[in-house]
Amino acid sequence: MVRVYFHIDLNAFFANAEVLLDPSLKGKPIAVSGQTRRSVVSTASYEARAFGVHSAQPLSEALKLCPELEVVTPHFSWYHELSEDFMNIVRSYTDIIEQASIDECYADMTEAIRRFEHPLDLAVQIQKRVLNETGIPCSIGVAPNMFLAKMASDMKKPIGITVLRIREVQSKLWPLPIGDMRGVGKKTVPLMEELGIHTIGDLANYSDPEQLRPVFGKNTESVIRQANGYDERQIVTEWDAKSMGVSETLLEDITDYDEIRGLMRTLSRRLSKRLKESRKSGYSLSVRIRYFDFTSADRSRKLSEPVWKADDLFVQSMSLFDENWDDEPVRLLGISVSDFANDDVFASQLSLFDPVEEAKQETSDVLRELNKELGQGKLTRASELLKKS
Repeated sequence: MVRVYFHIDLNAFFANAEVLLDPSLKGKPIAVSGQTRRSVVSTASYEARAFGVHSAQPLSEALKLCPELEVVTPHFSWYHELSEDFMNIVRSYTDIIEQASIDECYADMTEAIRRFEHPLDLAVQIQKRVLNETGIPCSIGVAPNMFLAKMASDMKKPIGITVLRIREVQSKLWPLPIGDMRGVGKKTVPLMEELGIHTIGDLANYSDPEQLRPVFGKNTESVIRQANGYDERQIVTEWDAKSMGVSETLLEDITDYDEIRGLMRTLSRRLSKRLKESRKSGYSLSVRIRYFDFTSADRSRKLSEPVWKADDLFVQSMSLFDENWDDEPVRLLGISVSDFANDDVFASQLSLFDPVEEAKQETSDVLRELNKELGQGKLTRASELLKKS
């Protein structure tokens, strides 16, 4: 069975994250770096890269190349917050994910892609959601293995989607400089060139693999196979997630309290369903409020009893929200549960009647909304019958 892998890479992540914090930086050459003589560039915006500025470059050298360079001190807690949001978006499509770094991940989308009439629609949807919900653009590589997916995502930046199939390796992959190949570092490139290897195609078709062994050691065979488009690696997932959460980005910023309550109830139901399916309950609940200007308020609460039921999640999350909302327009709401209890605790909480109660609650909520729309009293009799059932 041919699998479908995505490699999703946030474009100029640190630099774009800083633009969210300070919109006046938009369109300017930016370098995220410390401010000492020995500092090196962590990330450069695409405007700065046009001057030759790049990551791992000494800041002093970058300033010579681009005297107008805006040097910004990194805000790592902000980056981790955005990274978490990014990963949660990807997790909403598949659980088979390997986070390669703070701004990139591999995801097995073999099953998820079946739900779309046109396969690339999934990549387009993820790309749009990442931009709309985090404010960060991303590039996506789509391929039958992890190596090709990574190579594909590098081919179009920023905001690109590239499909790389095995049959396209000779035309798309082999002409690339050997330094563009994943796993070939800057120190390795001169060694390759001494052997007459200047492109990935040269490596793929090298006549004497034994000459490569001093460079790649035990990985020699796998590196050559990758150059030919093959990669047997499997995604390494986290065996047990430390938290479970859901979030929703609004199409329009909202300030209406009733709308916020309605969304929080919906999120509570979605999270409850996920927790129940995973047979988990947790002692810690967190709420994320992201405002119209991308600033966020993250608040957590330790609980005396583990929670997983929708009503409990709703009550606790609304309490946290009420304590921390500053009446500003809300762009995103999220809730999560962590500090999981033992499986036997969840089992003891689970009642045979929970599915019935859940169905009755959902029906009651629908009736409540209809009452609001059609006028009070028109469905009172139905509500009474439901309560007696």
